[in-house]
Amino acid sequence: MTPGEELPSLTVPITRTLVIAGAIASRDYQDVHHDAEAARAKGTPDIFMNILTTNGLVGRYVTDYVTGHCGLKAVLRKVSIRLGVPSYPGDVLVLTGRILSVNERTIEISVVGTNRLGRHVTGRVVVDAHPLRPRTAP
Repeated sequence: MTPGEELPSLTVPITRTLVIAGAIASRDYQDVHHDAEAARAKGTPDIFMNILTTNGLVGRYVTDYVTGHCGLKAVLRKVSIRLGVPSYPGDVLVLTGRILSVNERTIEISVVGTNRLGRHVTGRVVVDAHPLRPRTAP
């Protein structure tokens, strides 16, 4: 891994189930994340994904890359994101990334996620990365 290296993109279909399950799992009971009528009454065309679900998808994207493509164990140390346009059911979120820095143990990666409306999320993720250890029998 070297600074400037691009990560392969990850495509995530945004389903109604993902939006609602992510909100419930993160204990975000705001009606705009699970009740379409309430969301429309508040001026949005449908329910939309909450920030904690987006944060989880960004973390998954980075750790899956570091572990799967690089063969290293990845532990999230810092995830810093900023939301842009909403992600509604039926959207497709495309995450892309670029390695910003690599040192002995940490990797910093910038992440951008876009959908049909534009930029949904931008952020930076720092992971500790070290070689995977083979399992030993007990």
